[in-house]
Amino acid sequence: MAIKKATIVLEGGATRGIFTSGVLDCLMEKEIYMSDVIGVSAGACNALDYVSRQPGRTRDCMIPDEQYGKYIYGIRDTIRTKSMMNMDLIFDRFPNELIPFDFDTYFSSPMNCELVTTNCLTGKAEYMSEEEDRDRLMKICRASSSMPLLTPIVNIEDVPYLDGGLADSVPIRRAKEIGNEKIVVVLTKNAGYRKKVLSPAMQKLYRKAYSSYPNVVRTILRRSFMYNKTMNYLDVLERKGEIFVIRPHVKPVSRLERNREALYAFYEHGYHYMERQLEALEEYLEK
Repeated sequence: MAIKKATIVLEGGATRGIFTSGVLDCLMEKEIYMSDVIGVSAGACNALDYVSRQPGRTRDCMIPDEQYGKYIYGIRDTIRTKSMMNMDLIFDRFPNELIPFDFDTYFSSPMNCELVTTNCLTGKAEYMSEEEDRDRLMKICRASSSMPLLTPIVNIEDVPYLDGGLADSVPIRRAKEIGNEKIVVVLTKNAGYRKKVLSPAMQKLYRKAYSSYPNVVRTILRRSFMYNKTMNYLDVLERKGEIFVIRPHVKPVSRLERNREALYAFYEHGYHYMERQLEALEEYLEK
């Protein structure tokens, strides 16, 4: 099976990433793999399972069997752990025990994979990779997925990191730097979506919560402007036929969706939409 010389960019969006899981599961079942992968936040989780060639794994982690427990906490557990999400379950028990991650296949893959994090000291995006250390790989993925206010900061080599989407939600410019002529972008929100400016109350909350990290606060407050600027750029590239964009065509689930039926439906939408776009995607990759 030949790997396509192309870069695939995977947006985050917390549980909205289940759409991307459906898209990638369809590609994996058709044995369509690309040479370079860039994942952000939930897209980082999807990226790992795409490189390790494990269709269904991200879906099963995002819609886990009830026997594994809930990975989105209720109020009591959120207060107790100071996190709305059970990050230990997602990035330790799932990959190492309950829904095993194929580290061997991942580390032996010829595909290049970068996970986007936000450095809290600089406020800038970092594009991180790991080729042999299991714990560090999961720590990078955890950092990429650590939503501000909802989950704790993650330290890697004594540097604090948060969600990669803060500094680079859709790393199209990073994809351009890699140099592949073909770029596929998987988004988790509908066409035309733009972020709203944070309310004064939320701005105050972020400033207080991350007062020790003024650069990351600055990045958070500028996020809507930078995101919308990126979306405008993507629209231009898509109209020119320079990139291939896959996005939902139904209303996305909420960012912290708990309803299993809604999550499965959004997953199925991703899978079947990708099925319908396979011919167009293959034509784009080959021309």
